[in-house]
Amino acid sequence: MPKREHIKSVLIIGSGPIIIGQACEFDYSGSQALRSLREDGVETVLINSNPATIMTDPSMADHIYLLPLNTKSIVKILQEHPQIDAVLPTMGGQTALNLCIEADEKGIWEDFNVEIIGVDIDAINITEDREQFRALMQEIGIGVPPQAIATSFLKGKEIAQEFGFPLVIRASYTLGGAGASIVYQREDFDELLSRGLEVSPIHEVMIDKALIGWKEYELELLRDNNDNVVIICTIENMDPMGIHTGDSITVAPAMTLSDTTFQRMRDMAIKMMRSIGDFAGGCNVQFAVSPDEKEDIIAIEINPRVSRSSALASKA
Repeated sequence: MPKREHIKSVLIIGSGPIIIGQACEFDYSGSQALRSLREDGVETVLINSNPATIMTDPSMADHIYLLPLNTKSIVKILQEHPQIDAVLPTMGGQTALNLCIEADEKGIWEDFNVEIIGVDIDAINITEDREQFRALMQEIGIGVPPQAIATSFLKGKEIAQEFGFPLVIRASYTLGGAGASIVYQREDFDELLSRGLEVSPIHEVMIDKALIGWKEYELELLRDNNDNVVIICTIENMDPMGIHTGDSITVAPAMTLSDTTFQRMRDMAIKMMRSIGDFAGGCNVQFAVSPDEKEDIIAIEINPRVSRSSALASKA
């Protein structure tokens, strides 16, 4: 794919401090992105609130700002560098994506004529809004676990009554499993539901029927402006569903996946990536596969950004 000549200057949003669920994989990916852009002669402007990173080394970017990751800082940078043509938010994890959405809602990118590259706003919203994601998967014929959205404590209780236990609670617009939990018994549900609602910035959780014991796989995809999609890597989690991917030993490439199941999974992943938006960039797609001979495939989630699995795939 030819280089987009009109992009001369790019703002990269870093991931901020290393916290549980968000660590050095984003420093690694951001550093690689800065190197690649500078090799192509593109001016790089970096914002990151964490000085203890490789990407904030003075040699990595043309302009480095150690500022809080908020819209006020973004406006300050864009005012000082009106030549910025595009912003790349996918190298900073969920923190960068959330900031990109907030800036878009305030009209900052439009006001300064800055293009979002590597992802689009619709893709972020679809993949982070659990209800939109479920509706889209049903529309394109991709299986998802029985699930429902709860935006209040009472609604969550109703869903639990309907589905029964065990259940998985996942908070929207969070990273690294923040606010997520597996609930095996009714006695623990109230506390874990309250925690999930509190952690989500929009006070929303997705409650799924738990697929305990199913095998878990991830696919790393790349897509260009000509809509060519390539599977970069297949990753298998040694632990079954129920253990967070960040806590599991992972193997690349996947070792116990039959060719027939892989081809089905590959087609599903490409279909999912194309359905969430028209953009060039990377995606991480997670699937659950039943442990029986039928090998049913269920889509867990899709992330339109680099992840810890992307860092592993780059070395595999």
